[in-house]
Amino acid sequence: MVKRIAHIGIAVESLDESIKVFEKILGIKSSGIEEVPGQNVKVAFIPVGETYIELLEGTTPDNPISKFLATRGSGVHHLAFEVQDLATDLERLKNADIKLVDQEPQRGAHGTKVAFLHPKATQGVLCELVETPKRT
Repeated sequence: MVKRIAHIGIAVESLDESIKVFEKILGIKSSGIEEVPGQNVKVAFIPVGETYIELLEGTTPDNPISKFLATRGSGVHHLAFEVQDLATDLERLKNADIKLVDQEPQRGAHGTKVAFLHPKATQGVLCELVETPKRT
């Protein structure tokens, strides 16, 4: 089940330039840049209350972020919802015939597990489910 909105993903042409803009506007520093090789993106998170703005830049011309930028330009790419048990939620959604982009959890930034729901199943909004690592 959904715990909270984890982040709002924004596709950007230049992560370095976008970080400067959002830090200036929000007066908050980003977490720094992290590359997520399995997703072919570089990301930076900026905390805003209990959620984050996630800035995404593609690292290959054929990844989803680069394709999004080529067709739509910079802008909101997805909404991410934090869940407690991603594998269980994915199984529940499969059983409910919800169209998924990812059938299994994938590796995300900061050691998270992530999976995307197809926009055709979510009223045209790309949604991501995120399971954060358990702290010991």
